[in-house]
Amino acid sequence: MPQPVVDLHPYFAPLAEFEGLVDWPTMFGNDHPVELDIGCGRGKFLLDSSLEHPETNWLGIELDFVEGRRAAKRLAKRELPNARVIGGDAKQFLINQVRPHSVDAAHVYFPDPWWKRKHTKRRLFTDEFADLLSRVVKPGGFVHSWTDVGDYFKVIAGLMNHHEDFVIDVPPPEPVGGDEMNFLTNFHRRGRKLGCEIHRGLWKRKPL
Repeated sequence: MPQPVVDLHPYFAPLAEFEGLVDWPTMFGNDHPVELDIGCGRGKFLLDSSLEHPETNWLGIELDFVEGRRAAKRLAKRELPNARVIGGDAKQFLINQVRPHSVDAAHVYFPDPWWKRKHTKRRLFTDEFADLLSRVVKPGGFVHSWTDVGDYFKVIAGLMNHHEDFVIDVPPPEPVGGDEMNFLTNFHRRGRKLGCEIHRGLWKRKPL
């Protein structure tokens, strides 16, 4: 018998429910800084960050509703006031719902590499996406991106390193050790166990 659908409001909401620009203080009930976890998956980074940094509001965006709802359940279980998940296309959300220069950072960890050549056009990082990050991140804010796919990182770095609105910064040290909590995401854990090199990038938004 199918399991009943759990009401995860306000921890999960589909993108279709939003009209116009999101007001962050209304969403979170405060005016704290906002950081985006784009492609949050099951929400490990989102959960860890919201617990470690209660002074910041964290919003995950996940195209896969099953994974997004799984992440939201982790947040709801702890009744975290500073974390939410939106189910839907991140690009559409950035275009239609995010006020320009209103987020302090965007995190994009281990985006889907879409291995087949005919599918590479589906990759998240494109010229358009880099421009969207420039549009939503505050001057002085940051874009973080990690991947264990070297070829994809070359694409990401090529787009971000040469974007007129960003400068390259030095990413913080990678978490080390066997403790599960020392891994940023589930894909990070998998890549480390397989012995893959983790490529890390950090870019700072220039002043307007």
